[in-house]
Amino acid sequence: MRILLVSQMYPGPIDPDHGAFLVPLEDALRARGHELTRAVLTERGGSYARLFFRAREAARRSHPDVVWAHFLVPTGFVAMLASRAPLVVTAHGQDVRNIGKIPGVRLATRIVVRDATAVVAVSHYLRRELEARVPDARGKVKVSDSGVDLARFREEDADEAAARVAWPSERPAYLCVGSLIERKNVQRLAGAFEQLGRGSLAFVGDGPLRTELEGRPRITLAGRVSQEDLPDWMSAADVVCQPSLIEPFGQATLEAMACARSVVATRIGGPPEFVPPGAGVLVDPSDEPALAQALDAAAELPTPNPAARAAAEQHDVRLQAAALEEILASAVRAHS
Repeated sequence: MRILLVSQMYPGPIDPDHGAFLVPLEDALRARGHELTRAVLTERGGSYARLFFRAREAARRSHPDVVWAHFLVPTGFVAMLASRAPLVVTAHGQDVRNIGKIPGVRLATRIVVRDATAVVAVSHYLRRELEARVPDARGKVKVSDSGVDLARFREEDADEAAARVAWPSERPAYLCVGSLIERKNVQRLAGAFEQLGRGSLAFVGDGPLRTELEGRPRITLAGRVSQEDLPDWMSAADVVCQPSLIEPFGQATLEAMACARSVVATRIGGPPEFVPPGAGVLVDPSDEPALAQALDAAAELPTPNPAARAAAEQHDVRLQAAALEEILASAVRAHS
């Protein structure tokens, strides 16, 4: 198939981690023999007018069999206008939360959903949320996540990984990956960790709550790290934590499990769909004492954790590419 990939998030020189989860899935589709052309924004806050013109020009050049867009609005709307090829659009979370919060988004989303041959949600949780907000989506939504590159995220020795990233961690070592924002629940995580009175905690990522975390004993603020270094940070930890207030899927949680690391993850969103009991602990993100207990319980799981790796293998990016291939091919057949 000739596939036109349209996305408002894609890694670039300024933001190399921006939409990095798309790259392994794109590569896996290419490995399956498909031809992909990109029309993307590689910087945060980029112009959607520029994305439209890029998508329209790419469609004229490549004559796609199908357009695969990421994020319902505005990207799905842009893709719908840029090409007459059948549209498959993937919802990732914020685009669904924006419905009803930002004026005009509900109507624009309804238009995109009606025009799309198929809609993909990255979790069953997100599918239910989308269908509740936009009833027109019912019957059109398939569930398929972005998968994980098992060759890149793999089991490594914890002490050797800690030396590579220069994290002098005291065991048990906890890691949180993500923006330092309210939704990621980083302040409550820091408070729960301090209740334990042992171990070390590192935050990989940056954001407005950094000042609230600075200067705390046994807490390291690593800032943003390169995608190349991320597997080493995960392997350096005993437990990777993503106790977000809401997590539509939980890509960092899945990647940590692929590194054979136990996880502490939110009960609200996608993680309950792929984190079995032996791989980690699910927690109510608003309950700080329960979060402290979850950190303690997860540290008792083995490092490395074969159950976590086994669960992650069910989301191998090659398996997800095969599932997505069928969704895209079905869209093409529906218009033939």
